[in-house]
Amino acid sequence: MFLGTYTPRLDEKHRLILPAKFREELAEGLVLTRGQERCVYVFSAAEFARVHEQLRAAPLSSRQARDYIRVFLSGASDEVPDKQGRVTVPAPLRQYAGLDRDVTVIGAGSRAEIWDTAAWTEYLAAQEAAFSETDEDVLGGIL
Repeated sequence: MFLGTYTPRLDEKHRLILPAKFREELAEGLVLTRGQERCVYVFSAAEFARVHEQLRAAPLSSRQARDYIRVFLSGASDEVPDKQGRVTVPAPLRQYAGLDRDVTVIGAGSRAEIWDTAAWTEYLAAQEAAFSETDEDVLGGIL
């Protein structure tokens, strides 16, 4: 499970050092793809295969499903971290998420997310009030 918030930097070769706590799960390979809210999703290869199977179950007759699958999969890039735990973020994904040098990597359970640090700070500030006001109707009695 991916948890926590980390603030690595992209180096001049557009590589990101994965948080140490994420490296074992991602060592055999990972998939980077467009995430919602203009971030980059990071899946282990095994988790991405599971997500892909769920996407395959969507009805081909659904335009919304087709559109989502096209955007999601066309931006995907499979990567293998180097011995130092670095992974290159491809140019199209950097452009999509507005990634420059300062990035924030967050754990989001079954995936990690890479955000431009300023965008993450703005997003978090906007969501914290709603987080405090979330009631059991939304979470279905989980907490």
